[in-house]
Amino acid sequence: MTPALAAALAGAALGLALWALFAARWARPTLAERLAAPPPPRQTMVAGPDTGVLARLGRIGAPVLEGFGMPGPRTRRNLRVCERSSASYLAEKFTALVLGLAFPPLLGAMLSLAGILPSGALAGAMWVAFAVIVWFAPDMSLRDEADKRRERMRRALASFADLVVVSLAGGAGVNGALADAGAAGNGWAMARIRESLREATLMRQSPWTALRDLGERYDTPEFAELAASLQLAGADGARIRSSLAAKAKTLRTQFLAEMDAEAQSATERMSLPVVLLFAGFLALLGYPAMSHILFST
Repeated sequence: MTPALAAALAGAALGLALWALFAARWARPTLAERLAAPPPPRQTMVAGPDTGVLARLGRIGAPVLEGFGMPGPRTRRNLRVCERSSASYLAEKFTALVLGLAFPPLLGAMLSLAGILPSGALAGAMWVAFAVIVWFAPDMSLRDEADKRRERMRRALASFADLVVVSLAGGAGVNGALADAGAAGNGWAMARIRESLREATLMRQSPWTALRDLGERYDTPEFAELAASLQLAGADGARIRSSLAAKAKTLRTQFLAEMDAEAQSATERMSLPVVLLFAGFLALLGYPAMSHILFST
């Protein structure tokens, strides 16, 4: 074998080895392999980056609280509804813990330097009360936000059911009515419904399954009832326009009753400041006369 032929064969072997290496490194799966692969796990949606002051300060102590089994099942459900991560919640809890334990002694030291010395029992009681309030503040805020988001999701579901009934009355099929109803609304709740339906279409799943999963994710059982009615129409061919119309009317009536109850409760709460203001006004008017009667000689 001549030296030139040996060099050519060596170069071809080296090039073939490099081509095989790069082909194995940047090879892409085929379409059949992609379709046969199992669906990826659903990622937990987060409303935004953890840029809050409490989240940044308490990020170091989040693993400590996680080691104690926090957050609990109910808190995890509220975090899922609010689309927040457990790390941000634990960071806020740790910051609240540090603040509740460190701020009262610092305040007491400043007061002692100023010459104000409260009693030990009073200072200890105020310290404990402040620590308890600050510790449970993230939980109360999270619960209020989760309740508001559940209420918005339920109202969006009522509007969605009305739009589905309108589309069905116009002659559209079940899938077409769901797509039209999802595309007609705005807001984050309707956007989540629209995304779930689009994802179900891409994953070749039934839309009622997506609605049922959405209800479980946002802790809204009304989605399961709507999904059951849609499943009867899609799988068994049942005519559900009348049942959907009745369900949408029931949801509207329920929401109107809740709004009326909230309005009446707000009216009752507003009457208390008025009563206190009137009592203060009467005390202001009657104090000179009472003082003159009681302390006159």
